[in-house]
Amino acid sequence: MTLPKAFIFDLNGTIIDDMGYHAIAWENIVNNTLNAGLSFEQVKVQMYGKNEELLVRIFGEEKFTAEEMTSLSIQKEHAYQTAYKPVMKCIDGFESFAQKASDKGIEMGIGSAAIMFNINFILDGLNLRHFFKAIVSADDVTISKPDPETFLKAATILGVSPIDCIVFEDAPKGVEAAANAGMKCVVITTMHPKEDFSTYNNILFFIDDYTDEQLANQLLNSLD
Repeated sequence: MTLPKAFIFDLNGTIIDDMGYHAIAWENIVNNTLNAGLSFEQVKVQMYGKNEELLVRIFGEEKFTAEEMTSLSIQKEHAYQTAYKPVMKCIDGFESFAQKASDKGIEMGIGSAAIMFNINFILDGLNLRHFFKAIVSADDVTISKPDPETFLKAATILGVSPIDCIVFEDAPKGVEAAANAGMKCVVITTMHPKEDFSTYNNILFFIDDYTDEQLANQLLNSLD
C-alpha cells in the first residue's frame, strides 16, 4: 500500500454517528409532510448525495421547484440538528486518531455531501475545525457521490495526489466515489454492515470506531 499523505473523511456517520437522526428527519419529511408512503428502510436507501437529489430520486424531477426543495432541505436539517445536538459527540477514538495523524504530518480534509450549515454545526459544536485543511461540501460540487468530484476537489485543496489519499466512509455510494477518484477506503460500520460493501475492491479494512488497532498498525505506524 502507498503510504498515506492525506486522510479525507466523510462527516456524517464517519466522524459522528448521526445517520439515524438524519434518517428519522427524512422519514418524517418524506412520509408525514409529503405523503410518499415509504418504509423507513426505503428512505434509508435514498440517503446519499445532495438533499435535492434525494427528493428528485423519490418524487421525480417535476415535483418541486428549486425554492421548494431548498425549503424542504432546511426544514429537514433544522429537525435533524434539534434532535442530535443534545447527544452530539465524536465516534470513539476519533479525536485521538486525528491528533496522531496531524502529529505525523498527514493532511486532513472533509469530503461530505452535507451542506455547510450542517458541517459548521458539527465542526464548531465539537471544536474539530483545526484538524482540517480542506472542507468540501454539497455546496462546492456540481455532482455529488458516487461521482468523484467531492474527493478529487478535497485532494486538490490538500495538494495531494489521489493515489496518496485514504478516504474514511460509512456508505456504499461514498466508497464508490472514492473508487471513482482512485482512492483506497477505510469503512466504518456505523450505518451499513460489511455485506453492503461486497462489490467494492478499494476497501483496506473495516472498523467499528477509531480505537481499532488496524488504524495504527496499517496507517499511522507505517509512517514511522
